[in-house]
Amino acid sequence: VITQVMSLLSPQWEPTINLLEAFVEHWKGITHYYIESTDENTPVKKTDIPWRLKQMLDILVHEERQQAAGEAGPCLEYLLQHKILETLCTLGKAEYPPGMRQQVFQFFSKVLAQVQHPLLHYLNVHRPVQKLLRLGGAPGSLTEKEEVQFTTVLCSKIQQDPALLTYILEGKKTVAQKKASQESTALPRETASIEDQDHPHSKAPDGAGALTAQLPVEPQEPDEGIGESNLITSLVGLCKSKKGRVALKAQENLLLLVSVAPQAAATYLVRSSPCCPAIVKHLCQLYQSLPTFLDPADIAALEGITWRLPSAPSDEGNFPGKEALAAFLGWFDYCDHLIMEAHTVVADALAKAVAEKLFMEILQPQLLHVSEQSVLTSTALLTALLRQLRSPALLGEAVAFLLGSEQRPAAPEDSPCTPCAHLIRHCDHLSDEISIATLRLFEELLQKPHEQIIRSLVLCHLEGRLYAARGSQEPESYEDNLDLEEDPYFTDGLLDAGFQPSAKPHPAPATNSDGKTAVTEIVNSFLCLVPEEAKTSAFLEETGYDTYVHDAYGLFQECSSRVSPWGWPLALTPLDPHEPERPFFEGHFLRMLFDRMSRILEQPYSLNLQVTSVLSRLALFPHPLIHEYLLDPYISLAPGCRSLFSVLVRVIGDLMQRIQRVPQFPGKLLLVRKQLMGHTPGEQLDHQTLLQGVVVLEEFCKELAAIAFVKFPPQGPHLHLPPPLEGHV
Repeated sequence: VITQVMSLLSPQWEPTINLLEAFVEHWKGITHYYIESTDENTPVKKTDIPWRLKQMLDILVHEERQQAAGEAGPCLEYLLQHKILETLCTLGKAEYPPGMRQQVFQFFSKVLAQVQHPLLHYLNVHRPVQKLLRLGGAPGSLTEKEEVQFTTVLCSKIQQDPALLTYILEGKKTVAQKKASQESTALPRETASIEDQDHPHSKAPDGAGALTAQLPVEPQEPDEGIGESNLITSLVGLCKSKKGRVALKAQENLLLLVSVAPQAAATYLVRSSPCCPAIVKHLCQLYQSLPTFLDPADIAALEGITWRLPSAPSDEGNFPGKEALAAFLGWFDYCDHLIMEAHTVVADALAKAVAEKLFMEILQPQLLHVSEQSVLTSTALLTALLRQLRSPALLGEAVAFLLGSEQRPAAPEDSPCTPCAHLIRHCDHLSDEISIATLRLFEELLQKPHEQIIRSLVLCHLEGRLYAARGSQEPESYEDNLDLEEDPYFTDGLLDAGFQPSAKPHPAPATNSDGKTAVTEIVNSFLCLVPEEAKTSAFLEETGYDTYVHDAYGLFQECSSRVSPWGWPLALTPLDPHEPERPFFEGHFLRMLFDRMSRILEQPYSLNLQVTSVLSRLALFPHPLIHEYLLDPYISLAPGCRSLFSVLVRVIGDLMQRIQRVPQFPGKLLLVRKQLMGHTPGEQLDHQTLLQGVVVLEEFCKELAAIAFVKFPPQGPHLHLPPPLEGHV
């Protein structure tokens, strides 16, 4: 037979007739095996079937080289008319002889890849391709490697001709409709069903039909449901493979499909395929496979997980559920990447599906659960998801889920039912762990490029500047101590101790030509707010190089770049001289932060760091309202209102009251600072929480001064700020 094939390929033979005879001969050899063989256990590799399939492929490729461009040769016509691919598909499904399915996948892949004539439009190729796809996609299949090669070839063809995607997705049902309609938009002549054309060389040689008739025949399936997005189903199944290379290739192929999908295919993917539900179902399954409890520190430490590198780094500490967590975060990153790259129709649908199935149906009940363990783990996981999230569509869904759609100012008595309202309450939870985890979530949320976040949490409450005193109102004044006269901490502590904060406003603070308080005045106000007896950084030998200014500058540039598309104003709007219709309320978020800040001397060190970190993030936003309300110590407040600076002044009053009750306060405070910086071994001291709170307070005031400095840098020499604590900023 080999000699015969070689002679057929030589120039002196008429290729059209003899190539067809050789092709049919090899096909007859395969069919004869099924007629004559009685051993069902012989592996296919020990038969001549693989060799004959290889010869058939070589003949098809060689024949095509002899044909004019775009013309189908007789061997290809024979393959199509006699439904050889359908028969092979049936044999692969039967897996007889053992290993036949692998051979069929390989043959299909090579024919589609090496034969340049467009084949996928033919009904007798399209139909077996759909059937073969249904044979794959099962996790753990022995033919995963061959299946992913097959889908890769299909996706490559679709990439060359994206219109093919709609054709392949819609299945046999639509093919028949197109064929019957004969519309002007129907497939071109060259892609019509081969059975409708007159092919003079496609008559089967004697006996071939009888041999084919004895092969096992797959029952004819009804049109309904045939080809219902089998390519998508197969790819999603392969994405779940335990073999890393198989899963990665399948993910790349699925990403390719959704990115090249034209409008019609994108619409079909959303309305008539299991694409979005299957992808999100796997995401939810991975989430539900996580342990009931995960340490927030372990979740935060597991960084660098991407869909291309979904395995947890081996150098990280091991903990129960580490691999399951890495798999979940990797698939979430893949969903996010799909949404970024997909056609808008698919992206929006997939984002909505993630929000509905994962955020609303799974995460929300856990965030509101009575179990502190459930709340803690779900909050930390949501924070990790926000950290990974990049796609605008999914970010929009996450923001809508957390904050709701309303952006109107709230009243103190309002009790919103959004997840955000519950999370704000969790920031003031009895469990310090839950409070810290939730504050971290808000810090992550504030770094996302979505204006509704900062507007809903802060800006909508500051608009109108109701916190500022009008001409008809008596301002809240440090000079007159109107509100502080009744504050025992302030009167007994600050004033009776003889302390006058250097940040106390002068009668006429220095201003720039635009009327804004000079930045040097603001910086000095924050730097001098903490009394000298409560400062310790100057006693340390280490000298930093304006570390806070350097860090604040980088963070401010990053924040400014993020918000630049939002078109924020550069200056404040003039105050309305009329009496406000409603009293000022800073909003539930700022109220929580101010309340937490007022208790800085009573709270654990780690909690204080997180509170000040969130406030610093807020202060960095380049909006004039935020700058005035959070960073201007000289603002005249309306009666009953408070600002960040007024809260800090009250804390200082409280501090001066407490200092008098702590023996050897300066020495103990310096020791605690050294402990926090790692210079001295840690030992438990009396008043440890208070002393740590004082250190954080001093550092926070320096941080606010640095932020004010970089937001509105003065002309002249740089201010030099003391070095920060390790890990703070």
